[in-house]
Amino acid sequence: MDFKLELVPVPVTDVDRAKDFYERQVGFRVDHDVSFGEDFRVIQLTPPGSSCSIAFGKGVIDTPPGSIKMLHLVVDDIEAARDALVGRGVDVDAVEKMSAEGRPDVFYARFADPDGNTWTLQSW
Repeated sequence: MDFKLELVPVPVTDVDRAKDFYERQVGFRVDHDVSFGEDFRVIQLTPPGSSCSIAFGKGVIDTPPGSIKMLHLVVDDIEAARDALVGRGVDVDAVEKMSAEGRPDVFYARFADPDGNTWTLQSW
């Protein structure tokens, strides 16, 4: 039996600001932006090439904004991915190399959304 992670709720304070950040700056595809009355709105976005999406909105999650940490986006070329994000106005840390004897090097570059939820680009 498969257990597939397909949706991660992300708590945000300003739904439209978060949608703009993830769609226009980070480059996620908007899959849904649906309201059910005035008290519930859900926006679902998917990173390019991913089977897992994120969702946020009004009435979606009651976790404090900024409390999601270290979501990983695995990329083939971390320098190109970082450059693309920086080019769209995302403040991405410099690429960090981590090495362990007998293991392949791993590369990381971190950034945060406007609420402080953190993401990590990862490449092998």
